[in-house]
Amino acid sequence: MEPLDLDIEEGQLELPSEPMMLNMGPSHPAMHGTVRIVLELSGESIVKADVQIGYLHRGFEKMCERGNWTQVFPYADRLNYVSPMLNNVGFALAVEKMLGVTVPERCQYYRVVLGELARICDHLIASGAMAMELGAFTPFLYFARAREVIWDIFEEETGARVTHSFGRVGGMAKPPTPDFKEMVRVGVPRVIKLVNEGEKLLLKNRIFLDRVEGIGVISAEDALALGWTGVCLRSTGVPYDVRRSHPYLVYDRFEFDVPVGTAGDNYDRFMCREGEMRQSARIIEQALDQMPDEGPVDIDDPRIVLPPKEDVYTTIEGTIQHFKIVMEGIKVPAGECYSYTEAGNGELGFYLVSDGSGTPYRVRIRPPCFASVQGLKQLITGLMIPDVVPTFGSLNMIGGECDH
Repeated sequence: MEPLDLDIEEGQLELPSEPMMLNMGPSHPAMHGTVRIVLELSGESIVKADVQIGYLHRGFEKMCERGNWTQVFPYADRLNYVSPMLNNVGFALAVEKMLGVTVPERCQYYRVVLGELARICDHLIASGAMAMELGAFTPFLYFARAREVIWDIFEEETGARVTHSFGRVGGMAKPPTPDFKEMVRVGVPRVIKLVNEGEKLLLKNRIFLDRVEGIGVISAEDALALGWTGVCLRSTGVPYDVRRSHPYLVYDRFEFDVPVGTAGDNYDRFMCREGEMRQSARIIEQALDQMPDEGPVDIDDPRIVLPPKEDVYTTIEGTIQHFKIVMEGIKVPAGECYSYTEAGNGELGFYLVSDGSGTPYRVRIRPPCFASVQGLKQLITGLMIPDVVPTFGSLNMIGGECDH
């Protein structure tokens, strides 16, 4: 029996369908923070994406305007809770800019070393979590173990593993411990060794490479238009790093490279973070060699720096000095300033306004995550549902910083 020649045109037998709406988040394991993405799907392909932030809004800026300048540090800790030390240093530098003071050289090196350790921490978790969400659980354990090494150092120096509140206007809460340099010299090579071992499990794994190469692509022009900074911008080939372009502290004294990508995809963002961890290790090694073993950490100004606790308990001068700073606050000259540093996700800026009192009149933050998440819609449109997870992970969105 011969087959019937029905002369059916292409597409005529397809069943009619409508786009499907899919809700991802805000409480979902794939969301790095409380973010909601409403997807319009054609099959498994994303036609439209509505990225909704703000579920973690905690009124950071208004809370900072309720206390004095020193009381902002615990709030700054909780912006990016993966690398809080960088937030501490960024806010301290902003207030010191308004005061017109510069901390002693030993403190500058101390801030650099602690800040770069925090940057490695940030990149470890971003890379490890991104790999884990693609099924690579073992590399995440390597990276988490490396983070524990750094947390041990932070615990020894600050007394806290995660949120340190260790920064101070005019210095740091405490000088380096006697074993600080030795701990870091021993710890950092262990961290880099664990990074290398984790990488070996990923960079020759065909599943991992297929899931990240050519996925979540953005051009340098679009990234700049969105206000991207940090790893996300550098992955497109733009070598902008605040530490190199606008040096602060003692970053102009170090030799280090700025890792950049070419494609601006998930793979390049992953590799830029891996490269930056090694560059941070280079900076730390140079900073330890150049850091003075003796000398003050705080500036010598009783109007700005809290006195030692033993003086508060045993002398009337120390008690008065402590009372004035805690109850009235540091008297920052009236005016405004914008100060910016290179945080874990890019340019972290603080815009401060003072009316001359001990309480900030205005505190505004420029979080790098906010600009990065703006581009998520563009990155995932046209991709498939499983691609949302590594793409969002590659941006390393931190809810506390993005929503503040």
